[in-house]
Amino acid sequence: MYAQKAKDLFNNGYNCAQAVFCAFSDVMGIDEETALKLSSSFGGGMGRLREVCGAVSGAFMVLGCLYGYTSPKDDAAKKDHYSRIQQFAKEFALNNGSYICRELLGLKEAENSPVPTKRTEEFYKKRPCSELVYEAALMTQKYIQQNN
Repeated sequence: MYAQKAKDLFNNGYNCAQAVFCAFSDVMGIDEETALKLSSSFGGGMGRLREVCGAVSGAFMVLGCLYGYTSPKDDAAKKDHYSRIQQFAKEFALNNGSYICRELLGLKEAENSPVPTKRTEEFYKKRPCSELVYEAALMTQKYIQQNN
């Protein structure tokens, strides 16, 4: 359910981070507009820097909202949360070869243009992004189901 919603959001023009994060807005108790704004900076591997995949960043944000720590002195909670995030990244990379945007897209180096790529039929055909969004959301959905 959430994975398909995330994929649909991406295919309707939202960036990868927005698609994953916003798909879970009801679970987090955040309205969609706020969810879209909060996650807007993380698309394209963080503002098209092609660093951490936006779908993965969106998932991390969901997991932070639901299971993150709040006290800077709670080292056990920090450790638990960072462990959760590292395990998610490891599983995503195992399934996809990486969690770095430029590597997932087969780019040799980061792009330096802030101009988003036009979403054309050709874009959707040659980019793995909608499937990566789906997978990140599915992994998040499964994590929530197993931990609630």
